[in-house]
Amino acid sequence: MPKSLRSPRQRRLLKSLIAARKNNGSTQCQIAEMLSRPQSFVAKYERGERRLEVIEFLDVTEALKIDPCELLAQMRRSRDL
Repeated sequence: MPKSLRSPRQRRLLKSLIAARKNNGSTQCQIAEMLSRPQSFVAKYERGERRLEVIEFLDVTEALKIDPCELLAQMRRSRDL
């Protein structure tokens, strides 16, 4: 399986993370501050310029106040469509 930063599944994950941030009414700067990272960290993963490692993904979902397991389950269900 190719490790593309722009695979359909990767794009779906990023869209879900962006939507969660916007639904929270949070900015990239606010999420970055919660993560003790620069705003460019959030911008780069949202643009698909970098992948999130598993621990980073968990930190991001915690900052977004979303359940990482539910997000992954939704992605898995949408893959079956």
